[in-house]
Amino acid sequence: MIDFATRRTMMVDTQVRPSDVTKFPIIEAMLTVPREDFVPSAQREAAYLGENLDLGQGRVLLDPRTLAKMLDALAVTDGELVLDVGGAMGYSTAVIAHMAEAVVTVEEDETMAHEAQEALIAAGADNAIVHVGPLAEGAGQHGPYDAIILQGGVQQIPQVLIDQLKEGGRICALFMIGQLGEVRLGRKYGTDLSWRMAFNAAAPVLPGFEREVAFEF
Repeated sequence: MIDFATRRTMMVDTQVRPSDVTKFPIIEAMLTVPREDFVPSAQREAAYLGENLDLGQGRVLLDPRTLAKMLDALAVTDGELVLDVGGAMGYSTAVIAHMAEAVVTVEEDETMAHEAQEALIAAGADNAIVHVGPLAEGAGQHGPYDAIILQGGVQQIPQVLIDQLKEGGRICALFMIGQLGEVRLGRKYGTDLSWRMAFNAAAPVLPGFEREVAFEF
């Protein structure tokens, strides 16, 4: 019998805290949410490894360090509405649900969205909504949002997503440049975003967030 509770504590003590993530709501959420319940059954034993977990079809569950540091940069508070883009089977959404007033996750894979819904209900995350639809389109009908986080790499962010942020709202995204990437925190002013670099990480680019290739003669 695998002692997942002990693995969860080890994850926080060896991957999260040493990465300068000290905000109590993040620590508490990651100690509480059973990560093993939000991955494919064949991957449960690997749920707490310090690397991105392959979910198939080019999608991953971000490693604990990357997710924790993104949430640390985003600084979600308990009165805020958060959009979680590419929540897959719901782990990041469940973590954010502990920190925010409410969270909406967007997932375009119907199987993963269904599993996320089941797992979120089982975890008691009754302030989380699963929206099935294209990741790049967000979930405008539930917004505008105080904060947006993207659970994978991006090369560009569609304007339709930026439009769903409140004025002064924050967005945290992992910009991939080749095999390397950097997490940036953006703040919305008018129709534009002002970005600052937070830390380095890497993940596959989410569908719909690839850079458009300009046609050249």
